[in-house]
Amino acid sequence: MDSSAPTYILTAEMDADSFAWLDGLRRRHFPQARNVLSAHLTMFHRLSTAQIELLAGIDLPSAPLDLHFDGPVFLGAGVAIRVRSHGLDGLRQDVRSRMADALSRQDAQTWKSHVTVQNKVMPDVARTLYRTLEQDFTARRGHAAALLVWEYLGGPWKLERRLPFAVAP
Repeated sequence: MDSSAPTYILTAEMDADSFAWLDGLRRRHFPQARNVLSAHLTMFHRLSTAQIELLAGIDLPSAPLDLHFDGPVFLGAGVAIRVRSHGLDGLRQDVRSRMADALSRQDAQTWKSHVTVQNKVMPDVARTLYRTLEQDFTARRGHAAALLVWEYLGGPWKLERRLPFAVAP
């Protein structure tokens, strides 16, 4: 990818309750000086302008997709909340097949959907949060109602486009 060209991130838009819960966890546990983003569910980390244009040919769902937040994940230097969703997995696979072999190494790997609530901390700090969340965790359900296209700005992101899932007539 041309280093002077914009880089885009593709996320799933979470329902307001799920977002508020996860963003609250992120604000409490992510190092404040490094937390330049709100909670997000990343589907692709590094897409080009040409790849973003391919999204126009994707059949988006006709209704929100179910999300199941089923537990914390220890990341070594942070903690995430695992997200399971057959619908979102299928949508990501559709998008991935459109991108062919042009994906970054990170995006070509097996996708393990999650929302990071802590990162870039010492492993003992992350382990403590992981154990606390694991002990007190209650699975939750939510939904995704759109794809969000963000331009990466070297730290913060700028929302470029919202691709809503249409409601079937």
